[in-house]
Amino acid sequence: MDKKLAIVQGKTFLGIELGSTRIKAVLIGEDFTVLAKGSHCWENKLENGYWTYALDDIHKGLKACYTDLCNDIRKRYDKQLTTIGAMGISAMMHGYLAFDANDILLTPFRTWRNTTTAEAAAKLTDALHFNIPQRWSIAHLYQAVLNKEAHIPQIAHVTTLAGYIHYLLTGRRVVGIGEASGIFPVDQCGYRADLAAIADRMLAEAGFHLSLMEVFPQVQAAGEQAGVLTAEGAAFLDESGCLQAGVPFCPPEGDAGTGMVASNAVTAGSGNISCGTSVFAMPVLYQPLKGVYPEIDIVATPDGTPVAMVHCNNGCSELDAFVRMFADFSALTGHPVSMDTAYETLYRHAMEHGNPDADGITAYNFLSAEPVAGIENGSPAYYHLPQSHMLLGDFMRAQLMSVFAALRMGLQKLLENENIKLDAITAHGGLFTVRGTAQQILADALGTTVSVHKTASEGGPWGMALLAAYMLCGEGKSLPKWLQTAVFADTPCITATPTERGMTGYQTYMQRYEAGLTAIRCLNGGDTLA
Repeated sequence: MDKKLAIVQGKTFLGIELGSTRIKAVLIGEDFTVLAKGSHCWENKLENGYWTYALDDIHKGLKACYTDLCNDIRKRYDKQLTTIGAMGISAMMHGYLAFDANDILLTPFRTWRNTTTAEAAAKLTDALHFNIPQRWSIAHLYQAVLNKEAHIPQIAHVTTLAGYIHYLLTGRRVVGIGEASGIFPVDQCGYRADLAAIADRMLAEAGFHLSLMEVFPQVQAAGEQAGVLTAEGAAFLDESGCLQAGVPFCPPEGDAGTGMVASNAVTAGSGNISCGTSVFAMPVLYQPLKGVYPEIDIVATPDGTPVAMVHCNNGCSELDAFVRMFADFSALTGHPVSMDTAYETLYRHAMEHGNPDADGITAYNFLSAEPVAGIENGSPAYYHLPQSHMLLGDFMRAQLMSVFAALRMGLQKLLENENIKLDAITAHGGLFTVRGTAQQILADALGTTVSVHKTASEGGPWGMALLAAYMLCGEGKSLPKWLQTAVFADTPCITATPTERGMTGYQTYMQRYEAGLTAIRCLNGGDTLA
């Protein structure tokens, strides 16, 4: 179909994802290719001990992103977006948004990045015999109850960022099962009733008397309809008044779920790695794990299949900062370069001229706490051996290697204790835009092939748009079957294979990395050196 006609007739699907540093919108057609994009940059703030985004920033950012999408459509096609075939909302998973009965936010949004719930997470993990990470919504709620925070008696609803935006636009308190799996443990039917009963008793003993089933949003699976755009929601999202109400919505999902969809990694035995502000690996399981591990979350695909998630709080932010610094230096010399050129030049230089072990340079990208590595406070740092030559290629290679170092530590636990094999991994995110660089380092780090689809840089919002399309176009097929046959059947990809030289170099790097963690823990009030 003609692209202009598709936009006018609403033969389109829209995914909007609120990520940690950018809110992004992707509009796709019936062939699932991108028609238009919109974005808005934002940043979290550390206020009163919590990483947060102000509610006003959430509202303004969402509207700005949608406006940017509409502007892109007008520039490309000279058309105004008035209707959409289906749409869905995604956002960074986990966190805590607590509202009273009048939908008043009771405390500023607490994001996934916070590590203030250690007591609650430990008690819940012990009682449920199920790993509850600090960033999960239930950990935030229970910690607030244990702390006897003033807002607790007023709570009527607790949700995530994706759940909140979905409610604003549809009036439905709903989340997808993948998103729900970062709120509380789930099975194929929704929240696990057996574990909810235990958690309810713990909350009641601490003074909170609502049940979790009352407080948390309803759970729906991929393919189900989760409401429609209300008139109020349309007016909120599109201040121009052009967008019509009635657009069907699929269940809102977390960025982990949309990443799995965008990389075609929702089938048992597959897996994906997503890199952004955080980095996480998602092997899809054939059967539940035998053990409980603090480094590994058990979450779910958007259709409810269990996934072992190794989540690291720190991804590309420190690497990005150094790229910007070198771009600034280039400008000072009178030779400014675009950021795309800076990334391309530095990444390729790292691969072509950097040593496989980064010549004794070791980097730590811990802008915030990193539980997988036992880091309680943000402590970005690097060190080098006296004999290191401190060349640019080695320095940049060390920064690239640091993105995956904590992730490798978490995955090793899974591979060693559960005998799970990583036959192949699909990666996605902007880090992999420069082909054959970070992708090769990741393959060497894990000792497995790493494939990157041509669509990898589209990421989560494209995956969310696909979930909206699946709701209308799935034709009764399972989500894995539909993705494989309808979306990815002819999608080209590039695959990196680990090399002996690269794997040996990364192993040497990891020996230094792990040995240096004791010193890093001392930087911000952690352990002390003997």
